[in-house]
Amino acid sequence: MNMSKTISKGMVVGFSYHLKNAQGETLDQSDEPLLYLHGWQNIIPGLEKELEGLVNGDSKNVTVPPEEGYGTYNEALIFQVPKTELPAEAELEVGMEFQTDTPEGRMILYLQEVRDADVILNGNHPLAGETLHFDVTIKSIREATDEEKQHGHVHGPGGHHHH
Repeated sequence: MNMSKTISKGMVVGFSYHLKNAQGETLDQSDEPLLYLHGWQNIIPGLEKELEGLVNGDSKNVTVPPEEGYGTYNEALIFQVPKTELPAEAELEVGMEFQTDTPEGRMILYLQEVRDADVILNGNHPLAGETLHFDVTIKSIREATDEEKQHGHVHGPGGHHHH
């Protein structure tokens, strides 16, 4: 009997991937396996759902709509902010991240544009609104340790990790 493990809740999965947008442009790729704890929303929901049940060595093309990826694009998350409200020592570069606390919790804002007296900050994830095309290969599957399940994420080799 082949007792190969399948991806299910409580498994630590390593996968390499190639991510493209709808236009076929490469957005991200990793040949070194990315490790995550399956069933704990460590990765975007649309991808996690599609990896369920795969076995080591499987490859799969997964298309993830924005709703199951980084969300739809929300114009209301674009803010014009006077430069005086930003940290004075910040060297303003497009793409840099600012964290802000909102009633809904912490939010990350990306610097989209620098103007004379103000900046445009965007609370949308850079991949919001994008349909994502993943080319995934499963590299490893193992049982998560009890500690990993308690913490809700993978711990590195030797059990060291940083919070």
